[in-house]
Amino acid sequence: MSWWRRRLDPGHGLGLRLTVATAALALIVVPFTVLLVFVKTSFGPLTEIDQGAAWDLHAYAIGDPGFARIMELISDVFAPLTWRIAVGAAVAWLVWRRAYHLALWAATTIAVGGLLGLALKVIVARARPSLPDPVAIAPGASFPSGHTVNAVLGAGILLLLVLPLVRGRGRVLAWTLAVLIPLAVGFSRIALGVHWFSDVVGGLVFGVAVVAATAAAFETWRRRDVGRRPAQPLREGVGPETKREITPQGGRIGRRS
Repeated sequence: MSWWRRRLDPGHGLGLRLTVATAALALIVVPFTVLLVFVKTSFGPLTEIDQGAAWDLHAYAIGDPGFARIMELISDVFAPLTWRIAVGAAVAWLVWRRAYHLALWAATTIAVGGLLGLALKVIVARARPSLPDPVAIAPGASFPSGHTVNAVLGAGILLLLVLPLVRGRGRVLAWTLAVLIPLAVGFSRIALGVHWFSDVVGGLVFGVAVVAATAAAFETWRRRDVGRRPAQPLREGVGPETKREITPQGGRIGRRS
């Protein structure tokens, strides 16, 4: 059987699922790369969008102190430290339940994603918006938005850990929160005048790419090294066996039925 036929055959090794996951990851990475090039070259249309959004939202925040306070609250409550604490608590729980591989996946995703995002800031070295009468001030470089990157990482990790434990409306609620919170965080950073629109878009795309990559790697390990059935991470999370193996009434990771 040829290499291409093996990659497209659901019954051969990782087969079609891994191929689809790789293609999906490429579809995320390519737009981010294009955006990065536009940012570095100060692409005219993107610059116009950035400046228009910054000035319009800044004017609104200056004219409505209540709106500005809400934006500050969202930005502070869902700051990077919040997500690190939340994921750290989840990792501690997983370790206590001996779900070591899930714990390693969660810890690696939040740590590697955060460090790569910081490295991108240093490499790109983009200046933050400079606005009169700033509503807020933030240090460091601008692209990508660190708040947005960490919100996507944290929400994505917690979502993929929770999905095996919920069904129906619970699954819809989990997805809704995982999508809306990072979007709200990114919007707040633009409204506060500390990030450009493209910084937030870059943070969203980069965060999704990191979570997708580590989830695909975890799924590869599940099937190849552990021999578990194929999973659908977007529906079942990174470990569909989680409900049985780490909930108090269930067993523990490593226990085979």
